[in-house]
Amino acid sequence: MSDLRIRAATPDDLDAVLAFWKTAAEGTSISDDREGVERLVARDPGALLLAERGGELAGTVIAGFDGWRCHLYRLAVRPAHRRQGIGSALLAAAEERFVRLGGGAATRWC
Repeated sequence: MSDLRIRAATPDDLDAVLAFWKTAAEGTSISDDREGVERLVARDPGALLLAERGGELAGTVIAGFDGWRCHLYRLAVRPAHRRQGIGSALLAAAEERFVRLGGGAATRWC
């Protein structure tokens, strides 16, 4: 997994993320629109975490912290990359973020 890179999304990533969710998350949610994801990234730039392998988007998770509770949303891994530890790596990165922010355990809403 040394070729796996996890980083925060930027506004330039949003179209790719929305397209990714249509297949990797097996459909879309009513909240999966560019404006909503733009608001998320603008309000909390570190919340949307991306996993990349070989320059390709392989997974996502939203690690939201409201100052009181930690929440996980949209954990998704590209079907061809499943069962290779990407989901676990994203969850570990989310937990590290929560610890840095002073949060505790997460409630998962994926």
